Amino acid sequence: MTAYHADYAWLGGPGVAERVLIEVEGERIVTVRSGAEPPVGATRLRGLTLPGFANTHSHAFHRALRGATHRGSGSFWTWRDDMYEVAARLTPDSYYTLARAVYGEMTLAGFTCVGEFHYLHHGPGGEPYMNPNAFGEALIAAAGDAGLRITLLDACYLTGGFGEPLQGPQVRFGDGDASTWAQRTSALRAGPGARIGAAVHSVRAVPLADLPAVVEWARERGAPLHFHLSEQPAENEACLAAHGRTPTALLEDAGALGPRSCAVHATHLTEADIALLAGSRTTVCMCATTERDLADGIGPARSLAEAGAPLGVGSDSHAVIDAFEEVRAVELDERLRSGRRGHWSAAELLQAATADGHAVLGWPETGRLAEGAVADFVCVALGSVRLAGARAETLLESTVFAAGAADVSDVVVAGRPVVAGGDHLLLGDVVAALDSAIEAVRP
Repeated sequence: MTAYHADYAWLGGPGVAERVLIEVEGERIVTVRSGAEPPVGATRLRGLTLPGFANTHSHAFHRALRGATHRGSGSFWTWRDDMYEVAARLTPDSYYTLARAVYGEMTLAGFTCVGEFHYLHHGPGGEPYMNPNAFGEALIAAAGDAGLRITLLDACYLTGGFGEPLQGPQVRFGDGDASTWAQRTSALRAGPGARIGAAVHSVRAVPLADLPAVVEWARERGAPLHFHLSEQPAENEACLAAHGRTPTALLEDAGALGPRSCAVHATHLTEADIALLAGSRTTVCMCATTERDLADGIGPARSLAEAGAPLGVGSDSHAVIDAFEEVRAVELDERLRSGRRGHWSAAELLQAATADGHAVLGWPETGRLAEGAVADFVCVALGSVRLAGARAETLLESTVFAAGAADVSDVVVAGRPVVAGGDHLLLGDVVAALDSAIEAVRP
């Protein structure tokens, strides 16, 4: 048994507990007790200890675009062309190297689990590799090597738009039809730190006739089902023209909404869409740093939450990788939209970024500091200029609204230290790994 003693810890309430003993046996927490003295040999957790963050939505290879798409004007659609250039250059080996470094950056930022929304499946020209899951297995291996828990959300991607064929680099994404997608995805294997889920890339990329097969694949396995939803007004307009329904209504008719499902972005919704998502208990993943980077807009997060939809957060395109920036942006963007402060408490925002995010990734046993939970937790150092002056009675608020990735000092995943003193124990120099991996794939 390993004993940890935290100066402060968030145990799920509105504030923080002091002098918290956390005892871990194997991968599980067996004791959580506040107001405790440190036992002999206990590891000191300085600062504030939080459950590990869940990065509910990630495209690892998009990290290669950071800083490379900001000159001149443009839109989501022009950015997408740049993204396709990177996708065209990737091999399973180079993607493994890049993802390993990106996942290292995530763990340094306090993420202990990632939902990798994976749609790059095949070789140039759409030719399958000898191992048709070479890319997916590379991502699982990369996460394991970085000490990160992963849910590989294998995405069905069949068309380039409503009634349009895949074009250019898109042909590497496609399996031809949903049956072939299901056959390939069924060969993926979960492991101790990896689980397999399904994804519908978007309603424009999966024809209506193919949607039920993806939904059924996830339902049969009790697996998560994620999908991009209404990220752009153009997608909504095209869906209405093709089907006379919004993307949300189309997914509802296909049986895709529900407690194991996650709608990513959900930026441009009608009131009826909000009611469908909330009524089905579909989680909505907000990706604020990407949504603002791509000029997507500000989604109706408060309306969704009030209607009953759980929320999660994700760094998506990795314009930045910072768990605190993602979670506080949910509140701060709502302030910009509404002209009013105080839509969520700090504890409610942390709940979205921890337990609720883990649950919709298929890891309900983690995301909290409690007896019986998996021992995934993060320490936030309090000695930086960002947190100077923080007081115990408002420490949770100070951390959520002012801390950054650089304040993460220690990370434990499944009872195993992965980051200590700000250093990645498994990967070493993550900066050098990122530099070389990005240089190898950037056009």
